[in-house]
Amino acid sequence: MSIPTYDKLFNPLLAAIRKLGGSASISEQERVVAELLSLSEREVAEIHRGNRTKLSYRLGWARDYLKRYGMLDNSERGIWSLTPEGLKTPEVDEEEVKRVAQALVRNQRRKEKREEAEDPVQTWEDELLELVKAIAPSAFERLCQRLLRESGFIQVEVTGRTGDGGIDGKGVVRIGGVLSFHVLFQCKRYRGSVSPSVVRDFRGALVGRADKGLIVTTGVFSKDARLEAQRDGATPIDLIDGEELVEKLKELRIGVEVKQKIVEEVIIHRDYFDEL
Repeated sequence: MSIPTYDKLFNPLLAAIRKLGGSASISEQERVVAELLSLSEREVAEIHRGNRTKLSYRLGWARDYLKRYGMLDNSERGIWSLTPEGLKTPEVDEEEVKRVAQALVRNQRRKEKREEAEDPVQTWEDELLELVKAIAPSAFERLCQRLLRESGFIQVEVTGRTGDGGIDGKGVVRIGGVLSFHVLFQCKRYRGSVSPSVVRDFRGALVGRADKGLIVTTGVFSKDARLEAQRDGATPIDLIDGEELVEKLKELRIGVEVKQKIVEEVIIHRDYFDEL
């Protein structure tokens, strides 16, 4: 089947979050919705525009509508949860949700119909991701190094040696000032989907050298790649895709500035990326 339109995802999304215990991250939502709808790997990985998949794009609009309708809420950390009303509502009427949500924003957006052929204006996320994709490989490695340092890693080094199994750098993450984990990381400027073979090859280079691995990409990870990263009995590998990357840059204020207004405004400092 093809990816349903955003309104046809209202009830599958609510069912997915309910199945996940009433709250879920965006990646968890996408995984469980795909399972509930029996979507194929090819369908899940189908790109809408730029770096974003159709499933991710349409679920984003579904979340927006359901939040306006009072079924969902979200935290600053990107976790979405069912509201008290959402917890006691097993199913919503798609047309009613659209009617109510559109009425709430009628003064801002006229004739808002989410048809597949319509694309919104470029978002700050799209602009920033395209900017990061355009920088040199060495600059991307330095950007990842800065991101890890700002995230609490210590002794972060970029190695970038060829023939080293795709390892671009290493660092140490400390938990509670007591436990330390050695992490090797890989930086991949992709415009498409990262396959499970990339994860397997990277894991092979980790054996005996680190406690964990981390792959940072401007692309997306296929469903099988995510499963491979957390395969039982294998060295765990954490994944940061393009969407998560730009959100982290915003959160850590790396190359961006956030002005708090009635509507949040994110300002991208292009010169920061030019000078990497």
